[in-house]
Amino acid sequence: MVKKIQAIRGMHDVLPDQTPAWQYVEQVLREVLSAYGYREIRLPIVEKTELFKRSIGEVTDIVEKEMYTFLDRNGDSLTLRPEGTAGCLRACLEHGLLHNQVHRLWYYGPMFRHERPQKGRYRQFYQLGVETYGIPGPDIDAEIILLSERLWRRLGVRDKLQLEINSLGSSEERKAYRRILVDYFQGHLDKLDADCLRRLDSNPLRILDSKNPEVQQVVENAPVLMDHIGDESRAHFQELTEILDALNIDYVLNTRLVRGLDYYSKTVFEWVSGDLGAQGTVCAGGRYDGLIEQLGGRENYAVGFAMGMERLLALCEAQGGLELQSGIDIYLVRVGGAAEMAGMRLAEQLREQIPGLRLQMHCGGGSFKSQFKKADKSGAAYAVIIGEDEAIRGEISIKSLRREQPQDTIPAVEAAAYFAERL
Repeated sequence: MVKKIQAIRGMHDVLPDQTPAWQYVEQVLREVLSAYGYREIRLPIVEKTELFKRSIGEVTDIVEKEMYTFLDRNGDSLTLRPEGTAGCLRACLEHGLLHNQVHRLWYYGPMFRHERPQKGRYRQFYQLGVETYGIPGPDIDAEIILLSERLWRRLGVRDKLQLEINSLGSSEERKAYRRILVDYFQGHLDKLDADCLRRLDSNPLRILDSKNPEVQQVVENAPVLMDHIGDESRAHFQELTEILDALNIDYVLNTRLVRGLDYYSKTVFEWVSGDLGAQGTVCAGGRYDGLIEQLGGRENYAVGFAMGMERLLALCEAQGGLELQSGIDIYLVRVGGAAEMAGMRLAEQLREQIPGLRLQMHCGGGSFKSQFKKADKSGAAYAVIIGEDEAIRGEISIKSLRREQPQDTIPAVEAAAYFAERL
């Protein structure tokens, strides 16, 4: 036998029974983003490798270990995007969108990282990205937090998520703190694992994220970044917390919270859940003003977040799942030669006359009994029945599949008016 080809490890199919939940969440995302005046931007999946080396940093785990990078036929190094911020900013710079302009943007789609697959972490995963440009104050930091909080409430998972916030200060303050942190960890090298020792030179702030219990004991006594930020950064963060307090948005100050990418400064935040195991971060973001200059633009302001769809859907499932309607309104049953064509003609007329109608017509023949089983299994609200007799008389029979009510028989020409009142 020919060996079957399976999906690549860490890359998953979303099957028809699963897609309604994805579509529902995606629709809620669009509605919430539209309510705040954010506009969609659609970006390439493949970018020049240099974009991610310059934005993420060559000594990060993403660039060193996790990117899907290849040479194209021209010998150019290309990469499947591991995150969306760099590509979005590249597009804005390339098309001149940042010169004396304010933009609120969002994008959605697959990202790729060659990590060890586990629950909540995949090699192809879907993200919503929200990015804003040109606004310096903490009010926009607060707005994207409020936007995400509204999304959790719409999906019924707000009580399963905790907001953690911190300030990384300016890039200069962060660099000064980095030196202080390295000096501290140099005095505890015997307590650092191999991963932390490697990060000590490349990205020492990531040591604060270590899950190693022995390292965590060292981290508990490490200098706190918040104690080393300047007056301007401190005022920015204080105004942010005052806005959140005034609007009754609960949060936890996590002074150990850092982002894995070097381009963040000032505000950073995460929405985390205790219901998802080790991969508990559903949404994370913050301010990254310095990245614009890093990619060749003029000094400007930027803040945004990324949200993982798989983790959000897993959280909805842990909450008891989403209450979704069936994808079908009407299942059309037709038995007999005359009924076959009458049913097909009626189906097209109803789709034409009732915009948005979801009608599935039975194909492939079969008895009334077998077709009714499929009608019931479809989840449709109604079955429309056309047999030889109905076809000859120009009538249809209508049976409610979800409610106890008598079966109706009406002229086929009245079907559109009948369902327009009931669907």
